Amino acid sequence: MAGERDLTTLLRDLRPVLNPGRYVYCTLPTKVPAGLRPVATVAEPEGVTVVVAREEADALGLPYTYVAAWITLRIHSALEAVGLTAAVAARLAGEGIGCNVVAGFHHDHLFVAADDAERAVRALEDLSARSA
Repeated sequence: MAGERDLTTLLRDLRPVLNPGRYVYCTLPTKVPAGLRPVATVAEPEGVTVVVAREEADALGLPYTYVAAWITLRIHSALEAVGLTAAVAARLAGEGIGCNVVAGFHHDHLFVAADDAERAVRALEDLSARSA
């Protein structure tokens, strides 16, 4: 099934969902340790960044400085859709909420400071309602 490209439809049907738990960004020098189950991985020249459940990072003694909440936008957005990330980031910025976006094949995933989670979901729900 092809993802949605129309920005009006994307915003109207965001359906943000706050996933349970807290997540942290860790950087590793080379590879992901066996048994670690990251929700996102980015390979950079400086090392591998993983976003992982805080409990897993703690169990492995991985250092981190940022504790995030994970919000999934349930609309199936096309990878080539234009404007969704900008609209979401602008809305959250208007609330003073920083946002790290990771695009999966089916959905966009937002990582916001854990203390801002509920406020971020409300702001996204408001953005969606205003786009209806």
